[in-house]
Amino acid sequence: MTVTPRTPVLVGAGEITHRADDPVDPITLAAEAARRAFTDSGTVISHRIDTVATPGILLAPRDQPATRIARALGLDARRRVSCPVGGNTPQYLVELLGHDILCGTVDAALIVGAESGRSAQRHRSAVGQVDPWPAPDQDESLGDARPGLSAAEHAAGLHWPHEVYPIFESAIAARAGRTLDEQRMWLGRLMAPFTDEASRHPDRAWFPTARTAEELSTETSTNRMVCEPYTKLLNSIIAVDMAAAFVLMAAEVAQELGVPRERWVFPWAAASCNDVYFPVQRPQLGRSPGIRAAGEAVLGAAGITTADLDWFDLYSCFPSAVEAAVDALRLDPLDPRGLTVTGGLPYHGGPGNNYVTHSIGAMARRCREHPEGVGLVSGLGWYITKHSLGLWSATPPPAGFQTPDTSASQATIDATALDVAPPGEAEGEATIEGYTVVHDRERGPVEVPVFARLSDGRRVAARSTDPELARAMSGGQHIGTRIRLRSGAESMGFELR
Repeated sequence: MTVTPRTPVLVGAGEITHRADDPVDPITLAAEAARRAFTDSGTVISHRIDTVATPGILLAPRDQPATRIARALGLDARRRVSCPVGGNTPQYLVELLGHDILCGTVDAALIVGAESGRSAQRHRSAVGQVDPWPAPDQDESLGDARPGLSAAEHAAGLHWPHEVYPIFESAIAARAGRTLDEQRMWLGRLMAPFTDEASRHPDRAWFPTARTAEELSTETSTNRMVCEPYTKLLNSIIAVDMAAAFVLMAAEVAQELGVPRERWVFPWAAASCNDVYFPVQRPQLGRSPGIRAAGEAVLGAAGITTADLDWFDLYSCFPSAVEAAVDALRLDPLDPRGLTVTGGLPYHGGPGNNYVTHSIGAMARRCREHPEGVGLVSGLGWYITKHSLGLWSATPPPAGFQTPDTSASQATIDATALDVAPPGEAEGEATIEGYTVVHDRERGPVEVPVFARLSDGRRVAARSTDPELARAMSGGQHIGTRIRLRSGAESMGFELR
């Protein structure tokens, strides 16, 4: 099959998992991953890199990381892109930079990111030291920089993913007719195959240990309950020292540089679409019309269906993210093809915004091993909010690289946003539509954040800090339960009716 000169092609991918106890800076990690990606191409390519793009670094943040990485590598990249928060970012950059390559404004792009969360936690002073380079021009930013949660959610004490994602899970469990305890046991079955995949990559995975469904689901002294129904082993852990990189360039540049054809992997299609941006406003918690729209767009552009796919890597920060994607793409949650090529964020490792760089690298290896196969990678930002999906194969794209327009779908999704009643304006009774029971390490169930619906159709976010109420709601299923709101000037509480 003929490859047009400006077709974007991945030519090299590299990763590093730093297990030594000495502290490491994320820029150092990222630079090493990039060098490995250059080597993986099979020839000398670094001098042709004109664009360096990186997802935001979370636990050891660095200003203008793209410029810092370029300098660490000695690259003369005229374009430097440092992105805001979003686990969808690596695949999103394939979409944008791939289009730029197609149009001729970019020749070769390095997409690279890192997290050194373990080093930051263990050696805060050492990792906090940064070389005082002269301030360059501000890096370009690509992506939606809005915060992930609204003022109403913050007023209910929601600030972190480990409390929000299990709220989605409660709604998923209710639709399946399960209590939270029953859902926890089911999640062991869902996620055990992810641990099997991670165990096959001991050199890359942070937790390369195969575990049974029971090990994942059973609450023990080493697998404590965090927020129901998620035990510790069902949560992704960001305290890792990991980096990954890949190089995307025009086919004519790869040919000019002499990159062997067996190294080439093609993005077939890429598309992005958001869900209703703030979780409290979503009409159906734990479902993702954004993933469905982006998935239908890339599959339609390539002229294939999910039945034609050989591999998947579904974003997996928490089980509800996997389930939302499975539902949106109409997959079997126990699909024998598997739902990950890495082991997922909880077991391969969840390095902040850069996980999908790892999954694209792993997908590229699959494609090289089986050139006729096609894989789908999904990236997710914030709280099942921002979605970027892509198709990959070592076979050239039959219709050329495609970036289908999802703006009509986005407008339809945005129009479904619910009105929210802020603290001080909501009174009376409401019906729970999503919740979790938060556990303390020592005291067990202590708090319950909820999303609930008022009789006038507005949503509220509220929180009970009554341990007795938390114990009463633990393990059961309270979607549909009526509550009585206690609205303050800046926060919303509740009690069971």
